[in-house]
Amino acid sequence: MTTRIYFAANGLGHITEHDLQQALDHFTLGTLVHYQRTAQGVMGQTLLVQTTQGEFILKGNPLYNGQFLEEQFFVEQLAVRTSIPVPLPYHIHKDAQPLGWSYAIMPKLPGCHLYEPDFQAAMTSQDHEDIADLLAETLTHLHHWKVPDAGEYDPVADKIMPFAGSYLDWLYGSIRHWLHDAEKYSVITDADIRWVDEQLKRSESAFLASAVHEFVMGDFKVENFLIQKGAQPASPWKLSGLFDFTTAYFGDGTADLTKMTARYLREGQPDLAARFLRHYRQLICADDPEKCAHFRSRLRIHLLYQRILWWGEAKATGQVTWEDDLPFATWAEQYIERVLSLLD
Repeated sequence: MTTRIYFAANGLGHITEHDLQQALDHFTLGTLVHYQRTAQGVMGQTLLVQTTQGEFILKGNPLYNGQFLEEQFFVEQLAVRTSIPVPLPYHIHKDAQPLGWSYAIMPKLPGCHLYEPDFQAAMTSQDHEDIADLLAETLTHLHHWKVPDAGEYDPVADKIMPFAGSYLDWLYGSIRHWLHDAEKYSVITDADIRWVDEQLKRSESAFLASAVHEFVMGDFKVENFLIQKGAQPASPWKLSGLFDFTTAYFGDGTADLTKMTARYLREGQPDLAARFLRHYRQLICADDPEKCAHFRSRLRIHLLYQRILWWGEAKATGQVTWEDDLPFATWAEQYIERVLSLLD
């Protein structure tokens, strides 16, 4: 389902031009000219396909039953509820023939990824600042889609199903689950667990303050959006594409801030991380004073959740990039306090 976390996938395997042409013929998308694996495709699930009718993205071999139905639902809903460009039409072929698994085909959206070297080389410091503002504004637009109950889309029922229990139950339960999962691959001490429990208790009232929940993309990062120059001086940049909604759900949108913040810090750009966070906070304070009042406390918990996931994955795969003997609580607290200090 939507909020399950996947660290691996089966990939697409071998694909012949003949079979790919059959897949294109099913939706009358022209004659195959060229195809290649995408450099940053979702867990090896995607192909860039060029035909006589244009360029398309093919996503196949779903991670779970209903993955493409779920993404199609969010694409179609966001197309109606926002002005953010999303990949429509989003075609789904449920039959395993001819490629050996079900697949989805959608148009390739225009623009560039923020991480592309040539794109980065041409940008000025003002460009970087304008884009940080644009990303904050994009998230506030996404988060305007609100529902009464936290939950996720169920492709079988074809509707949003509330989580069992409250949003707080789901969020805190998920955090504790992945903390204990990390014990399989690393040292998580009783002191670490007590520290996490203290953080959760400290912010509990912030999540109980509101009964209205909003759309959360769940994976807002540079690989999942495209940007290009805007036509107006007042809007020098625009988001030209947003995609990959298989981790979307309804809860607290503050969660969507964590991955871009982490990237800015990882790239040695704390000033951009601060601008991104502050601009988002400024926008929600004007729009939603209640959420604004609890912004810092909620962000603390989402940063903690992110740290737990990254610690567990890095320890499980041996890709540790920090001092190996640093206790989890120390490592996580240093990062969380660093991020929160950017708001001052």
